[in-house]
Amino acid sequence: MLKKILLPIVIISAGLLIYWHYMGPVGNSATDHIFVVPKNQEGFDVVEKLVEGNYIKNKRPFLIFRQFLLLGKVESGGYVLRNNMSAWEVLKKLNGISDMVWISYSSCLRKEQIGEILADSLKWSQEELDKWNTIYTNTKPEYFEGVYYPDTYLISRTESGDKIAQRLINRFNEKFAPYAEKYVKANIRWITGLKIASLIAREAAGKQDMHLISGIIWNRLNIGMPLQIDSTMQYTLGKNQEGKWWGSIVLDEKQNESLYNSYLHKGLPPTPICSANIDYIEAALNPTETDCLFYLHDDKQQIHCAKTYEDHLKNIKTYLD
Repeated sequence: MLKKILLPIVIISAGLLIYWHYMGPVGNSATDHIFVVPKNQEGFDVVEKLVEGNYIKNKRPFLIFRQFLLLGKVESGGYVLRNNMSAWEVLKKLNGISDMVWISYSSCLRKEQIGEILADSLKWSQEELDKWNTIYTNTKPEYFEGVYYPDTYLISRTESGDKIAQRLINRFNEKFAPYAEKYVKANIRWITGLKIASLIAREAAGKQDMHLISGIIWNRLNIGMPLQIDSTMQYTLGKNQEGKWWGSIVLDEKQNESLYNSYLHKGLPPTPICSANIDYIEAALNPTETDCLFYLHDDKQQIHCAKTYEDHLKNIKTYLD
């Protein structure tokens, strides 16, 4: 009778010991660490990285346990793990919602577009999005636009909007630092460079013509010619009737009064119109020397420039009509 009682106890105890040996906590530290699953997981072995990071004891039992529970692929992002978590707790954590999310955007978006991306990824309320547009990105006049650097970020779901704004500004400062002295030597204010870079980014068809467009913009500025760039009007317009940013501009809108209207006002707009990446910031500093004052892109996105308005009209007829 005693054997019948003891046998199950021994089996259960042995099972628990085996489980604890392979699936128990690696240590007893309660310090939080971020386990990062890259956005591109190609070649990334989640379980191997857990072993290397000292989050689980053994790879094979963990894999068997995971397959037994029919758990799917771990989503990219950042997960808060601790050394004192059991393998089951680690598994449960990685099968849930990540603590941090990857957020990427490219050049050249205005801050409201960036806000929409953040709001969608971080599940912001409309109130928080409004604060992004009016408070978090308006701490200084020169931070109103153009300094929210386009890149890939790993951001906590609980990180406040003002801290995220500062994070993006910090990335801009990091990227701009190698060019700061060059701008000083060229006697160009950094915010002037950002304004021109943003115009280039919105106007260029790619890296192949950004230095030429930079040269044309500088030519217009140097002779006091209005820039007459549609993207400044697109910035003033905001979203078009279809709910899209950077919509097409009709002729009547070019008469609307705005400090961003580069048809009515000479010089640069009051602020950058978007956050350009470092390629365009470099192009603003190093324009191509040219006699051209006008340009257009054909249906293959090939740029054609002209010295005079008459030649520009000929290009319109040749490449656009």
